[in-house]
Amino acid sequence: MGKKFFIAGTDTDVGKSLVAAALLHAGQKQGLKTLGLKPVAAGCEQKEVDGALTWVNDDALLLQQYSSVNLAYEQVNPVALQQAIAPHIAAQKENRSLSLDRIAGFLRGSMMTPSDLCVVEGAGGWKVPLNTREYMSDLAHALNLPVILVVGMRLGCLNHALLTVDAIKKEGLSLAGWVANTLDSDMPVFAENFDTLSSLIPAPCLGTLPYLSSLSPEAAAEYLDINKLYS
Repeated sequence: MGKKFFIAGTDTDVGKSLVAAALLHAGQKQGLKTLGLKPVAAGCEQKEVDGALTWVNDDALLLQQYSSVNLAYEQVNPVALQQAIAPHIAAQKENRSLSLDRIAGFLRGSMMTPSDLCVVEGAGGWKVPLNTREYMSDLAHALNLPVILVVGMRLGCLNHALLTVDAIKKEGLSLAGWVANTLDSDMPVFAENFDTLSSLIPAPCLGTLPYLSSLSPEAAAEYLDINKLYS
């Protein structure tokens, strides 16, 4: 059985897709069969896929691109919502409803495809609602996936990161590791913030991504140590 992880973030736009794609690329460099999944994506546009117009999301396409296991787009991203807003609100505007059981069922089907490394990327932060009763965090719990947390390194990151870590632990999930992604090119006392997180987060840091205006998954993979996920 291969390793499977849920990619969570301390907020939206902290680099979950970049980290997920970088992990997939790093895995392929080590000869692993890799699979990236984006169950819920808000912010889609119509593109031609296999000869038909389909609502697709750039983050999901990125994971599909960096997966060595080939799946149809609908298997990678079963819920594609048009507006780049909170998923449950985007669904309401399309007269749709999101169901944890249904999303988890789609994912279980895709995850049955053999792989050595599978990453499932969430949407937004840890507690983004799916509906009035269920949250994105419930999906990680339903699938019993260890979590990799992407921490957006900027002012306020200590609070966001530690609250998220606390929530993950309280929900009985394993924190497999975390990644520090530098979002502020001139973050005050970066080293002190990083040291604080390293001492308080009970999981290994898989790497620190530098601040770059355009960091490719290939470049980001050079800063990550996926061996820590297998030790």
